[in-house]
Parts: sequence; structure tokens; C-alpha cells
Amino acid sequence: MKTVHMGRLSLTIAILLLTTMDLSAQTSQNAASPKPCTIEGSKHRQFDFWVGDWDVKVGGKQAGTNEVKLILGDCVVFENWTGAGGTSGKSFNFFNRNTGKWHQTWVDDRGGALEFQGELIDGAMRFRGETRDAKGALIMQKLSFFPLAEKQVRQLWESSTDEGKTWSTVFDGIYIRKSGK
Repeated sequence: MKTVHMGRLSLTIAILLLTTMDLSAQTSQNAASPKPCTIEGSKHRQFDFWVGDWDVKVGGKQAGTNEVKLILGDCVVFENWTGAGGTSGKSFNFFNRNTGKWHQTWVDDRGGALEFQGELIDGAMRFRGETRDAKGALIMQKLSFFPLAEKQVRQLWESSTDEGKTWSTVFDGIYIRKSGK
């Protein structure tokens, strides 16, 4: 009787171990290859020209580096900015299928945050947003990305404090793709 009981116990343990190993393998496989983006069509790929590892220059001088990659099943363009002066920031860029617009959320290590909404127009990604200064005054923002060549992108950030009558350049940088990236 003891032998039969031990045999059943051994068989039960073996089955449990195999089941656990199978579930672990499936979990590892799922973590390694996320589900692809389920947005219909290709609009969520319109900003892929910005994906890459970049040196960023303003007026020919190094302004920083930017690692831009696809995450979450290629649904999100994730930016990881490091400024030459030691600042850093991150942005999440995604096509919102409910609004039919692109959305960018930017945050930085100085407590700054910006929200933009935009679309691809004439081959350039063009965002607009609004924020407030420390006194509560409205600041309108325009953020545009222009693919210049296979290995370059221009980013132009402009702001207006007079409801869009005049615009000032905040940042005008050229992204140069790092070799082999």
C-alpha cells in the first residue's frame, strides 16, 4: 500500500513540476516578445522616422543625445533625452485611435511637463500644446519634427505668449543618427 501511495505521490509531483515548468516557459516567452500593436492601419507608424540613437546639435554644437525607441508592442515612441549640460527628460508619443491624433507627454528632471497633440502634415510630425508660466499666463507651443535625410531629423520648438500672433524659437536642433544605430 505504501508503495502505491508513494508512486502516486511521485507521479503527482512530477506532473506539477512539468506544469509549472511549462507555465514558466510560456511566461518567459510572452515577456520576451510583447504582443504587436493592435491599432488598425499604419498611422501608429508615422513617427518611426524619429526612432534611433541620435547626437543632437544646435548651431553646430552638441546639445545632447537622444535615444528614441519603440515600446509596448511598437505602439509607443519613447524618447530618452540627455542634455549636454546634464539635464534629462523623457517623452511618450503615441497615436490615439479614439481622437485620430498623435499625443506627446514630456517630463523632465526639473519638474517640467508638456502635453502636445498633433498629426503628420506634409511628411512632418506637427504638435501643438498649451501651458502656463509661473504667473499663470498662457503659453502656446508648437513642436515639429522634419525628416531631412535618412540619417537626420530637425526638431523645431516654438512658443507664443500673445495667443499665436508671434512665435519665438525655443529649440531648433538637428538630430544626426549615430553610426550603426
